[in-house]
Amino acid sequence: MSRKPASRRTASHAPYDLFAALGDATRLGLVTRLSSGQPHSITQLTEGSRLTRQAITKHLRVLARAGIVRCTQSGREMLYEFQPQPIVEMHQYLDQVSHQWDQALARLKAFVED
Repeated sequence: MSRKPASRRTASHAPYDLFAALGDATRLGLVTRLSSGQPHSITQLTEGSRLTRQAITKHLRVLARAGIVRCTQSGREMLYEFQPQPIVEMHQYLDQVSHQWDQALARLKAFVED
């Protein structure tokens, strides 16, 4: 059984793309299910959901465009896998922004207290 990438499209890992992709409860649920480390088919991801296969597919496309999910083809089946690197990059970005705000607040505090 060969596995080949289903799409060669490169994903943008801009923070706003990631926030937009993760800003939906359904997509967060899909990421949680996929973060087990095992690839899942659409059928597996639809099990236990009130959503249709088409709806799940649309959500997976959003996650794939953000680079959070990778789609590969295995035979006639499409498999989806979690890609943690964009989340790691987002975490680093948030740490950087947090550090900048901490510095700005420290400067403001020093200014007010003088």
